[in-house]
Amino acid sequence: MADNNRTVPRRQVVRIGGATLVGISGLASGIGSATLERPAQEDDGATQEETLVASSEEVDIGADESVETWLYEEQFPGPELRVSEGETLRVSLENGLPEETTIHWHGVPAPNPMDGVPDVTQEPVSSEETFEYEYEASPAGTYVYHSHVGLQLDRGLYGPLIVEEESPNVEYDREYTLQLDDHLGEEPTLDSIEAPPSGSDEMGPGGGPDGDGNRTDPGDGDRGGGGRRPGNGMGHGGDSDEMDPGDGGSDGDRRPGDGMGPGDGMGPGSQMMSQRPPYEGLLVNGRLPSDPPVFEVEEGERVRLRFINPSSATTYRVGVGGHSLTVTHADGRPVEPVDVDSFVMSMGERYDAILEADSPGEWAVVAEPVVGEEDPAEARLRYEDASGDESDEGPQFDGNELEYEDLETLEPLALDGEPDRTFDLTLSGGMMRGADSDAWTINGEIYPDADPFEISEGDHVRVRMVNRSPAIHPMHLHGHFFQVGDAIKDTVLVAPHGDQVTFDFLADNPGDWLFHCHNVYHLERGMARVFEYD
Repeated sequence: MADNNRTVPRRQVVRIGGATLVGISGLASGIGSATLERPAQEDDGATQEETLVASSEEVDIGADESVETWLYEEQFPGPELRVSEGETLRVSLENGLPEETTIHWHGVPAPNPMDGVPDVTQEPVSSEETFEYEYEASPAGTYVYHSHVGLQLDRGLYGPLIVEEESPNVEYDREYTLQLDDHLGEEPTLDSIEAPPSGSDEMGPGGGPDGDGNRTDPGDGDRGGGGRRPGNGMGHGGDSDEMDPGDGGSDGDRRPGDGMGPGDGMGPGSQMMSQRPPYEGLLVNGRLPSDPPVFEVEEGERVRLRFINPSSATTYRVGVGGHSLTVTHADGRPVEPVDVDSFVMSMGERYDAILEADSPGEWAVVAEPVVGEEDPAEARLRYEDASGDESDEGPQFDGNELEYEDLETLEPLALDGEPDRTFDLTLSGGMMRGADSDAWTINGEIYPDADPFEISEGDHVRVRMVNRSPAIHPMHLHGHFFQVGDAIKDTVLVAPHGDQVTFDFLADNPGDWLFHCHNVYHLERGMARVFEYD
């Protein structure tokens, strides 16, 4: 695409419910009234102050259905926070809930005391109390804020955080934010889903019993810089379940991230359907598919779509009828533009994409569950002057699907040479090395009763994971970006049944940082550890 390196001028923002429109006039209809917001401030060292009141309210999710849930600022999803790169963001959380809560700024490498993890970085905020978060909004990107206490995320306590670029690497005419969510019509509880299956494979990444989770092997540091190869099975051999930490791979070029692509080997037949809570529907910007949000465009425009998955337990396959997408950012970080027909997005992941508005009519924006029997989440892409008689076809998911290996960062991490510390991790669940039968584990240990992973400031850290369970695990590292293949991310999907993923990061943000599965039910059942700076 010829214009990807041209910058766009700063634009005024119109916020409509959970959607954002930037640029020319034309509102997203059917999702609430529009309010004109002030333009984001230029980076002049200013501080942007916001207040988020968490409370219990009734919300309309479409089709004359209202639910009582927990919200920020009486909005579902919570209000979009938009700030210029480099500004200081100061947010006062006022807890009007009947129990304690926090806010985590997912993806933002904020200072450790601002990270919002109860009993790790802060004491939880008690009912009727206030806590003030303050940090520099950097780097630019698409992020999400949400509660990090218990299963509160599955009540609706989340919202988008957009840090605007000083110099955007893509040109676009208008912009929308789409948040995908799974709708639970009752109070979330761990008893709503079955425990993990017992009898998990006990072989660890090195072929032995689980590994010790703290293996340092500087001799394997020559395998950096690659990506997953689509459809190559379980790793270097194509049909093996095992990683060999001392082996560069049977093809001589084993690289971090090799293994299944995000959508490979995943579907109702390969997953534990009973592991899903009893969701009543899937949402785009808080709306059911029976009454979807509508995003208006004009022919010839370049439309930036910011996709965010704050769901508690759902991975989606996403596409737009009648259009391809050019992915430009992964987890907020810019990548070389890559054209795809669809992509898989797991809990906590974000993708920005440019849509060329070159096919007039009305089209479905669809996010179907990779695992689950709910109707797909849906929004509508409507061209100006569309009569409603034109095609409303959804996407064809048999085209070109994004793989992690397709992502090439524009801003690589400063990682040189061999890793200083390597951790070999087995993701599993059930009766494993004496673990509780209802636990999800990392190397057989159950958080919070699990040993920390000790690192030092300045370390080049390598993490190698193998998923021995029949469930998807989107693994998220707080406080840091990491390199997986040639992409920079903060959350990575590890597919079930032996998928292997390796990532590297630079220990450049001291503190105690949570590393966990972003399925909140897996987290609450123990799939987490803490990286602890010495």
